Amino acid sequence: QVQLVESGGGLVQAGGSLRLSCAASGRIVSINAMNWYRQAPGKQRELVAGITGGGRTNYADSVKGRFTISRDNTKNTVYLQMNSLKPEDAAVYSCNALIFTDQGMSRVLKNFWGQGTQVTVSS
Repeated sequence: QVQLVESGGGLVQAGGSLRLSCAASGRIVSINAMNWYRQAPGKQRELVAGITGGGRTNYADSVKGRFTISRDNTKNTVYLQMNSLKPEDAAVYSCNALIFTDQGMSRVLKNFWGQGTQVTVSS
């Protein structure tokens, strides 16, 4: 099977930076899109940033110019560099990836989620 494991969350003061990582492991053939989502208490989960297999990126308007998504295909890892953090950025951040998995005689495209990492921003 395939696992996504996030790291890098924590507590930071407003204006500070954090770098999140999400590493995929398991029976991976290839990884298509990789995304970061977040969910704050009482709010719906929202897409923060995404990156395609070809490196094309997209961002939520609220994080444009402050967050940068990148990926290292040799490590099956996606990153989210978060700068100029604001209290409203506080949330559980989860990574998501569309992955072609090795199922023996076939390859199956599946959607996987990480367990989430908490980001807390103090004012």
